Amino acid sequence: SSHERKLNFGKSKEMCLNFIQDAMLQKQWKRAAEFLTFYAEALEKDFSREYMGPSEIIWRIGTEILCHHSHSSMKEFNSFIEQMKTLGVKRYLKVSLEHSFRLLCNGLIHEAYQNLSLAENWRFGEQNALQDKEIKLIQAYKGLLDYYSWSKQKNILLERGQDGLEDLSVEQEMHSYFRKAAVNLKEIIKTPGVWDIFVKCYVDLLEFYGDDEEARQVLSEYAYNSKFPANPNAHVYLYQFLKRHGESKKSLISGLKVLHDLVPSHELMIEFNTMLQKSSK
Repeated sequence: SSHERKLNFGKSKEMCLNFIQDAMLQKQWKRAAEFLTFYAEALEKDFSREYMGPSEIIWRIGTEILCHHSHSSMKEFNSFIEQMKTLGVKRYLKVSLEHSFRLLCNGLIHEAYQNLSLAENWRFGEQNALQDKEIKLIQAYKGLLDYYSWSKQKNILLERGQDGLEDLSVEQEMHSYFRKAAVNLKEIIKTPGVWDIFVKCYVDLLEFYGDDEEARQVLSEYAYNSKFPANPNAHVYLYQFLKRHGESKKSLISGLKVLHDLVPSHELMIEFNTMLQKSSK
Protein backbone atom coordinates (compact mmCIF):
# COMPACT_ATOMS: atom_id res chain seq x y z
CA SER A 1 0.00 0.00 0.00
CA SER A 2 0.93 3.65 -0.34
CA HIS A 3 1.32 3.98 3.44
CA GLU A 4 3.67 0.98 3.62
CA ARG A 5 5.79 2.28 0.75
CA LYS A 6 6.09 5.63 2.48
CA LEU A 7 7.05 3.91 5.75
CA ASN A 8 9.65 1.70 4.07
CA PHE A 9 11.07 4.65 2.16
CA GLY A 10 11.44 6.60 5.41
CA LYS A 11 13.29 3.68 7.04
CA SER A 12 15.61 3.21 4.02
CA LYS A 13 16.37 6.93 3.96
CA GLU A 14 17.22 6.97 7.66
CA MET A 15 19.40 3.85 7.33
CA CYS A 16 21.25 5.37 4.39
CA LEU A 17 21.92 8.56 6.36
CA ASN A 18 23.29 6.47 9.22
CA PHE A 19 25.67 4.71 6.81
CA ILE A 20 26.81 8.11 5.45
CA GLN A 21 27.37 9.44 8.96
CA ASP A 22 29.33 6.34 9.93
CA ALA A 23 31.53 6.60 6.82
CA MET A 24 32.19 10.31 7.42
CA LEU A 25 33.10 9.77 11.06
CA GLN A 26 35.62 7.16 9.94
CA LYS A 27 36.85 9.53 7.20
CA GLN A 28 35.91 7.02 4.50
CA TRP A 29 35.03 9.71 1.98
CA LYS A 30 34.72 7.40 -1.06
CA ARG A 31 32.25 5.18 0.78
CA ALA A 32 30.32 8.22 2.03
CA ALA A 33 30.11 9.55 -1.55
CA GLU A 34 28.68 6.23 -2.78
CA PHE A 35 25.99 6.22 -0.10
CA LEU A 36 25.15 9.87 -0.81
CA THR A 37 24.68 9.05 -4.52
CA PHE A 38 22.35 6.23 -3.52
CA TYR A 39 20.48 8.59 -1.15
CA ALA A 40 20.01 11.25 -3.86
CA GLU A 41 18.81 8.65 -6.38
CA ALA A 42 16.36 7.23 -3.85
CA LEU A 43 14.87 10.69 -3.33
CA GLU A 44 14.35 11.06 -7.07
CA LYS A 45 12.55 7.68 -7.21
CA ASP A 46 10.23 8.49 -4.31
CA PHE A 47 6.74 7.67 -5.59
CA SER A 48 4.89 9.45 -2.81
CA ARG A 49 2.84 12.37 -3.96
CA GLU A 50 4.61 14.85 -1.71
CA TYR A 51 7.04 17.12 -3.50
CA MET A 52 10.53 16.51 -2.22
CA GLY A 53 12.90 19.33 -3.06
CA PRO A 54 16.67 18.83 -2.87
CA SER A 55 17.41 18.39 0.77
CA GLU A 56 19.69 20.62 2.77
CA ILE A 57 21.22 17.33 3.92
CA ILE A 58 22.51 16.65 0.40
CA TRP A 59 24.05 20.12 0.18
CA ARG A 60 25.76 19.94 3.56
CA ILE A 61 26.94 16.32 3.34
CA GLY A 62 27.96 16.70 -0.32
CA THR A 63 30.03 19.78 0.48
CA GLU A 64 31.78 18.01 3.36
CA ILE A 65 32.57 14.94 1.24
CA LEU A 66 33.89 16.98 -1.70
CA CYS A 67 36.09 19.01 0.64
CA HIS A 68 37.79 15.85 1.89
CA HIS A 69 37.59 13.35 -0.98
CA SER A 70 41.08 12.65 -2.36
CA HIS A 71 39.88 12.65 -6.00
CA SER A 72 37.69 15.73 -5.69
CA SER A 73 38.59 18.79 -7.76
CA MET A 74 37.57 22.44 -7.59
CA LYS A 75 35.77 21.97 -10.92
CA GLU A 76 33.61 19.19 -9.42
CA PHE A 77 32.93 21.25 -6.33
CA ASN A 78 31.85 24.26 -8.43
CA SER A 79 29.56 22.06 -10.51
CA PHE A 80 27.95 20.51 -7.41
CA ILE A 81 27.46 23.83 -5.65
CA GLU A 82 25.93 25.48 -8.74
CA GLN A 83 23.38 22.64 -8.85
CA MET A 84 22.59 23.23 -5.18
CA LYS A 85 22.06 26.95 -5.88
CA THR A 86 19.62 26.42 -8.74
CA LEU A 87 17.70 23.58 -7.09
CA GLY A 88 17.38 25.08 -3.63
CA VAL A 89 16.49 28.70 -4.40
CA LYS A 90 15.56 29.49 -0.81
CA ARG A 91 19.07 28.49 0.25
CA TYR A 92 20.77 30.29 -2.64
CA LEU A 93 22.44 32.93 -0.46
CA LYS A 94 23.72 30.48 2.17
CA VAL A 95 25.09 28.16 -0.53
CA SER A 96 26.74 31.13 -2.29
CA LEU A 97 28.43 32.19 0.94
CA GLU A 98 29.78 28.68 1.52
CA HIS A 99 30.92 28.57 -2.12
CA SER A 100 32.90 31.78 -1.55
CA PHE A 101 34.55 30.35 1.57
CA ARG A 102 35.64 27.29 -0.40
CA LEU A 103 37.05 29.47 -3.20
CA LEU A 104 38.95 31.55 -0.64
CA CYS A 105 40.39 28.39 0.95
CA ASN A 106 41.80 27.58 -2.49
CA GLY A 107 43.29 31.06 -2.93
CA LEU A 108 40.72 32.08 -5.58
CA ILE A 109 40.05 35.55 -4.19
CA HIS A 110 38.82 37.16 -7.42
CA GLU A 111 36.39 34.27 -8.06
CA ALA A 112 35.12 34.47 -4.47
CA TYR A 113 34.49 38.21 -4.88
CA GLN A 114 32.63 37.64 -8.18
CA ASN A 115 30.52 34.97 -6.52
CA LEU A 116 29.60 37.32 -3.65
CA SER A 117 28.74 40.10 -6.13
CA LEU A 118 26.34 37.79 -7.98
CA ALA A 119 24.73 36.69 -4.72
CA GLU A 120 24.38 40.29 -3.52
CA ASN A 121 22.15 41.12 -6.50
CA TRP A 122 20.10 37.91 -6.35
CA ARG A 123 16.43 38.14 -5.39
CA PHE A 124 13.70 35.52 -5.00
CA GLY A 125 10.08 36.53 -4.51
CA GLU A 126 9.41 39.25 -1.97
CA GLN A 127 12.44 40.12 0.08
CA ASN A 128 11.88 38.96 3.66
CA ALA A 129 13.79 39.61 6.89
CA LEU A 130 15.90 36.45 6.53
CA GLN A 131 16.94 37.30 2.96
CA ASP A 132 17.80 40.80 4.13
CA LYS A 133 20.07 39.43 6.89
CA GLU A 134 21.80 37.03 4.50
CA ILE A 135 22.38 39.76 1.91
CA LYS A 136 23.92 41.99 4.61
CA LEU A 137 26.25 39.13 5.55
CA ILE A 138 27.25 38.64 1.91
CA GLN A 139 27.94 42.38 1.62
CA ALA A 140 30.00 42.24 4.82
CA TYR A 141 32.25 39.52 3.40
CA LYS A 142 32.57 41.56 0.21
CA GLY A 143 33.68 44.39 2.49
CA LEU A 144 36.34 42.12 4.00
CA LEU A 145 37.69 41.29 0.55
CA ASP A 146 37.69 45.00 -0.36
CA TYR A 147 39.62 45.61 2.87
CA TYR A 148 42.10 42.91 1.82
CA SER A 149 42.62 44.65 -1.55
CA TRP A 150 42.95 48.03 0.21
CA SER A 151 45.54 46.55 2.56
CA LYS A 152 47.57 45.19 -0.37
CA GLN A 153 47.58 48.62 -2.06
CA LYS A 154 48.54 50.26 1.24
CA ASN A 155 51.54 47.94 1.59
CA ILE A 156 52.64 48.80 -1.98
CA LEU A 157 52.56 52.50 -1.09
CA LEU A 158 54.43 52.00 2.17
CA GLU A 159 57.10 49.86 0.47
CA ARG A 160 57.72 52.54 -2.12
CA GLY A 161 58.07 55.19 0.56
CA GLN A 162 58.06 58.75 -0.77
CA ASP A 163 57.82 57.54 -4.39
CA GLY A 164 54.74 55.49 -3.52
CA LEU A 165 52.97 58.47 -2.02
CA GLU A 166 53.28 60.24 -5.35
CA ASP A 167 51.77 57.34 -7.27
CA LEU A 168 48.27 58.70 -7.82
CA SER A 169 46.87 55.63 -9.58
CA VAL A 170 47.71 53.35 -6.63
CA GLU A 171 46.34 55.91 -4.20
CA GLN A 172 43.09 56.30 -6.15
CA GLU A 173 42.61 52.55 -6.39
CA MET A 174 43.31 52.23 -2.69
CA HIS A 175 40.74 54.92 -1.86
CA SER A 176 38.15 53.18 -4.03
CA TYR A 177 38.64 49.94 -2.04
CA PHE A 178 38.45 51.94 1.19
CA ARG A 179 35.06 53.45 0.29
CA LYS A 180 33.55 50.09 -0.72
CA ALA A 181 34.94 48.28 2.34
CA ALA A 182 33.90 51.02 4.78
CA VAL A 183 30.27 51.08 3.61
CA ASN A 184 29.74 47.32 4.03
CA LEU A 185 31.76 46.88 7.21
CA LYS A 186 30.01 49.80 8.89
CA GLU A 187 26.62 48.34 8.00
CA ILE A 188 27.12 44.84 9.42
CA ILE A 189 28.45 46.01 12.80
CA LYS A 190 25.24 47.99 13.43
CA THR A 191 23.45 44.67 13.91
CA PRO A 192 23.89 43.12 17.38
CA GLY A 193 26.23 40.14 17.15
CA VAL A 194 29.87 39.04 17.35
CA TRP A 195 31.66 40.79 14.48
CA ASP A 196 35.29 40.77 15.66
CA ILE A 197 37.07 40.55 12.29
CA PHE A 198 34.74 43.12 10.69
CA VAL A 199 35.19 45.58 13.57
CA LYS A 200 38.99 45.21 13.53
CA CYS A 201 39.18 45.85 9.78
CA TYR A 202 36.83 48.83 9.92
CA VAL A 203 38.79 50.40 12.78
CA ASP A 204 42.04 49.86 10.87
CA LEU A 205 40.57 51.78 7.90
CA LEU A 206 39.37 54.62 10.12
CA GLU A 207 42.68 54.94 11.98
CA PHE A 208 44.69 54.96 8.75
CA TYR A 209 42.71 57.97 7.52
CA GLY A 210 42.93 59.70 10.90
CA ASP A 211 39.28 59.31 11.91
CA ASP A 212 40.15 58.33 15.49
CA GLU A 213 36.96 59.73 16.97
CA GLU A 214 34.77 57.49 14.78
CA ALA A 215 37.03 54.51 15.57
CA ARG A 216 36.68 55.15 19.32
CA GLN A 217 32.91 55.41 18.96
CA VAL A 218 32.69 52.14 17.01
CA LEU A 219 34.79 50.27 19.59
CA SER A 220 32.93 51.75 22.58
CA GLU A 221 29.59 50.83 21.02
CA TYR A 222 30.82 47.31 20.29
CA ALA A 223 32.06 46.85 23.86
CA TYR A 224 29.30 48.54 25.87
CA ASN A 225 26.05 48.38 23.88
CA SER A 226 23.78 46.11 25.94
CA LYS A 227 22.08 44.81 22.77
CA PHE A 228 25.33 43.09 21.79
CA PRO A 229 26.35 39.79 23.45
CA ALA A 230 29.03 40.01 26.15
CA ASN A 231 32.30 39.75 24.24
CA PRO A 232 35.72 39.90 25.95
CA ASN A 233 37.43 40.64 22.60
CA ALA A 234 35.42 43.84 22.25
CA HIS A 235 37.01 45.14 25.48
CA VAL A 236 40.46 43.98 24.37
CA TYR A 237 40.15 45.95 21.08
CA LEU A 238 38.98 49.07 22.93
CA TYR A 239 41.81 48.78 25.47
CA GLN A 240 44.43 48.34 22.72
CA PHE A 241 43.03 51.36 20.87
CA LEU A 242 43.10 53.56 24.01
CA LYS A 243 46.64 52.41 24.78
CA ARG A 244 47.79 53.20 21.20
CA HIS A 245 46.36 56.69 21.53
CA GLY A 246 47.96 57.46 24.91
CA GLU A 247 44.84 57.45 27.06
CA SER A 248 45.14 58.03 30.80
CA LYS A 249 45.99 55.15 33.14
CA LYS A 250 42.59 55.66 34.77
CA SER A 251 40.77 54.94 31.48
CA LEU A 252 42.95 51.92 30.77
CA ILE A 253 42.39 50.46 34.25
CA SER A 254 38.65 51.06 33.91
CA GLY A 255 38.60 49.14 30.60
CA LEU A 256 40.61 46.23 31.99
CA LYS A 257 38.35 46.06 35.06
CA VAL A 258 35.41 45.11 32.78
CA LEU A 259 37.58 42.53 31.01
CA HIS A 260 38.59 41.13 34.41
CA ASP A 261 34.91 40.65 35.31
CA LEU A 262 34.35 38.74 32.06
CA VAL A 263 37.60 36.70 31.86
CA PRO A 264 39.67 36.82 35.10
CA SER A 265 42.32 34.56 33.51
CA HIS A 266 42.90 36.73 30.39
CA GLU A 267 46.58 37.34 29.57
CA LEU A 268 46.02 41.11 29.88
CA MET A 269 45.37 40.61 33.61
CA ILE A 270 49.14 40.66 34.15
CA GLU A 271 49.16 44.22 32.77
CA PHE A 272 46.07 45.02 34.82
CA ASN A 273 47.74 43.80 38.02
CA THR A 274 50.93 45.80 37.28
CA MET A 275 48.90 48.98 36.66
CA LEU A 276 46.92 48.52 39.87
CA GLN A 277 50.12 48.05 41.88
CA LYS A 278 51.68 51.18 40.37
CA SER A 279 48.54 53.26 40.92
CA SER A 280 48.34 52.26 44.59
CA LYS A 281 51.90 53.46 45.32
